[in-house]
Amino acid sequence: MYDITIVGAGPAGSTLARLIGGKYKVLLIDKRDLDNEGPKSIINKCCGGLLAPDAQEMLVKQGLCIPKEILVNPQLFAVRTIDLTNNLERLYQRYYLNMDREKFDRWLVSLLPTDVDKHFNSLFKNYVKISGGYEIKYRHNGQEVSARTKVIIGADGAFSRLRNTISKNANQPETYISIQEWFEAPSQIPYFTAIFDEEISDFYSWIIPKENCLLLGSALRTKENAREKYEVLKTKLTEIGFEFKNKIRIEGGFIYRPTRASQLYVGRDGIALVGEAAGAISPSSAEGISYALKSALYLAESLEVGIEGFLHRYKHRVKSIRLNLLMKNLKSPAMYNPFLRKMAMKSGLQSINLSCKSMM
Repeated sequence: MYDITIVGAGPAGSTLARLIGGKYKVLLIDKRDLDNEGPKSIINKCCGGLLAPDAQEMLVKQGLCIPKEILVNPQLFAVRTIDLTNNLERLYQRYYLNMDREKFDRWLVSLLPTDVDKHFNSLFKNYVKISGGYEIKYRHNGQEVSARTKVIIGADGAFSRLRNTISKNANQPETYISIQEWFEAPSQIPYFTAIFDEEISDFYSWIIPKENCLLLGSALRTKENAREKYEVLKTKLTEIGFEFKNKIRIEGGFIYRPTRASQLYVGRDGIALVGEAAGAISPSSAEGISYALKSALYLAESLEVGIEGFLHRYKHRVKSIRLNLLMKNLKSPAMYNPFLRKMAMKSGLQSINLSCKSMM
């Protein structure tokens, strides 16, 4: 019997496995093949691949330095904010690490202790309660597999199967669908672009340069003609000078957006949740890596003295995340209320003045 089974090997799951692997017998499963490289070895995650300052800080606290081969050009030091609703534009200084998200996840997995059992190409199916823990079932390389474990950790992101099972969909964060396309780009732009348009979404859209590519993505309401609105967004951006030609690929996925701090749900009984599965993701920017790293660290700390009572200790430690989500929701109207955003952008506060007349 395993002590702990972790479902999901993204930043939250792999970080937790690394931190507890020397103390517990751990099984880590993920639907992607993170041990092998090749055109069919990975399922592309719909992620812009930007490491925000909070995530950089969490890596430093864990004594980690990102290898240079994970980073991609250009490195970004500014956010170009385009408000299509109010016809406004500003540039703000911000510091992001631009990286290859697939290589980042593989790197985190490479840091795992050798005694962590990794079962990739594995799709979690369900679990049943048994004496002393749980029996889980998953499909590994096309075969049905079962394993017994004392504790299950859900690190399976938005629309978490484990969260849906134990919470019965109660107090669920708002759910959006993200659509992101990659295009060939003959020249690089030196900033991350954030786009606001109430006709498209009450969240936001983005453009990110990455080597010889340009990423266009948007977070959209799931039941409001998401694909059609994405195409409208592309048309509007083309009209103001952007070019989206020679599409390389398209990605999609779900994003949680916690609108209340109470939507942070960390589990029950012997099942705990980390990262976005717990609802730990920024409601203002959808940044999730810092929350993934932080929640994994807090859970690892909660397990230091043993399994008994770990969930109670974990609930206490995540109070700081809950407070952070509360504060970000209080600040969100300045970004997402069209009138307040207009006032903030018109003030020019903290924006960068350019010598050129246009950023197009």
